[in-house]
Amino acid sequence: MKRLRRYLVAGLLVWIPLGVTILLIGFAVRQMDKTIGLIPTKYQPAVILQSIFGTENPVHIPGFGVILIVVVVLLTGVLVANFVGRMFVGGWESLMERIPVVSTIYSAAKKFAEVVFSDSSQSFKNVLLIEYPRKGLYSIAFQTSTELGEVQGRTGEDVLCCFVPTTPNPTSGIVIVVPKKDAIVLDMDVDEALKMVISLGVVVPKWRNDKTGELPLELPDEAD
Repeated sequence: MKRLRRYLVAGLLVWIPLGVTILLIGFAVRQMDKTIGLIPTKYQPAVILQSIFGTENPVHIPGFGVILIVVVVLLTGVLVANFVGRMFVGGWESLMERIPVVSTIYSAAKKFAEVVFSDSSQSFKNVLLIEYPRKGLYSIAFQTSTELGEVQGRTGEDVLCCFVPTTPNPTSGIVIVVPKKDAIVLDMDVDEALKMVISLGVVVPKWRNDKTGELPLELPDEAD
């Protein structure tokens, strides 16, 4: 019975993650396909394919909604890249920031997206392990900056700025200044750390320790 139970658990560990992944992806695709309904009927892909193939029923191919959303996102990027588009986006954001509750959610999500997807020097540089909220307890943090000007000058030591996210909502958190010598840089990527935070620590990235020379791994100097 113990061996049977072990086999059963092993099988479930294979199929449950696969099933959940398929269900979530299928759900996302179906929701995206619903956006096709926003297109006038005669211009919908299913109706066009029906006229081409001469079938009685509309030809539906899953995934057209995904293509539509990608095209809309790309076109939006093209539009906001010019002066008129930037003016429109600026007016839209100004309106959103005036609506109670909505302004808080919108601003937090926008700022977090800017940090995560930004290619500038102010985006997340490293995933850190720091002793917070007290010595002996460790928290996942993201390095945001090392050039802190007055803050670094007044502390009298080499410090860096860290963002400690909350879970399961990483768009909120606190910013703390940590001595560089007290921060441990982790091998995991930023997206892997975000998955760990969002999943309440359930999804733990696999440690590729073959590329780690010494433990604990220290932050490299900026000159390097």
